[in-house]
Amino acid sequence: MKTRATELFEIKYPIFCGGMFWLCEPNLCAAISEAGGLGNITAMHYSDGEELRKAIQKTREMTNKPFSVNITMLPSRITREQYDEYFRVCCEEKVAAIEATGEPAVRYIDEVHKAGIKIIHKVGSLRHALHAEKVGYDAVYAAGIEEGGHPLSDDVATTILTARVAETLKIPVITAGGIADGRGLAAALSLGAEGVMMATRFMATQECTVHDNIKQELVGRKEDDTVLICKTLNLQGRALKSPLVDQVLEIEKRGGGIDDLRPLITGQRMIKASVTGEAEDAIWHVGQTIGLIRDIVSCQVLLDRMVSDAKGILTKSLSYFE
Repeated sequence: MKTRATELFEIKYPIFCGGMFWLCEPNLCAAISEAGGLGNITAMHYSDGEELRKAIQKTREMTNKPFSVNITMLPSRITREQYDEYFRVCCEEKVAAIEATGEPAVRYIDEVHKAGIKIIHKVGSLRHALHAEKVGYDAVYAAGIEEGGHPLSDDVATTILTARVAETLKIPVITAGGIADGRGLAAALSLGAEGVMMATRFMATQECTVHDNIKQELVGRKEDDTVLICKTLNLQGRALKSPLVDQVLEIEKRGGGIDDLRPLITGQRMIKASVTGEAEDAIWHVGQTIGLIRDIVSCQVLLDRMVSDAKGILTKSLSYFE
């Protein structure tokens, strides 16, 4: 399957893995890349550049295929010095690509390109996509409101955002948000995208290290089982509905601030729950794609099936015009 995205990143399938904090580690990253997509390591999981370097090298022990590193530059515990280290190590290790989120990442573009590395920016609006192209990003993830994590507060649906960005930009556009199967891949290509990026769907794979209880929770939930939280912090996130999420919304409703919310939304809760399997002990930033997740399969089965299904859908569509 060839698109500008597969050629740019030298991968078999135009299927990319997005950042997922501690879950995007070498094992899952290597499995996705071996399956033909672009696996991902999330840098913020590692305390410094040398820890990230070890993760990159461990991934290379499991695959010789290209993979990316996610560096999310949003308000967090990460310092400027740590970000400098992450980018420096990625350049020294010459990873295939970096997925950067957040405006401050612009200052690293020249350094990344000098190292021969491609850099992708995740955007939630056409104006941000145009800026990304202007400053030198090689591709963009166009992420609609359906996505897990932190969708832009413009609240534009993936279908509209993809079409608008794809018809406007010259660089490859990769659809994110609401993608979980071959239907989503076929739709993205029809809208003008060169590939798709997924995160939530990769949680429900055999290679993902999250506890099986969490995977089963995703399989059992429906598309309306997520809600937007942290709007009052200007950092809205889509999260799986739970009593803990209800507490967050109640605190926001009564005007509580970050100090009130921090104990509930901390990533440490998710790290612990991913081991214990107690889903309601943490906030899970997952997308509306949970309504499309039916099973837990290997990354190879998932990607092969997606491409096969997309091909069948697009072939059938062409037959309507015969």
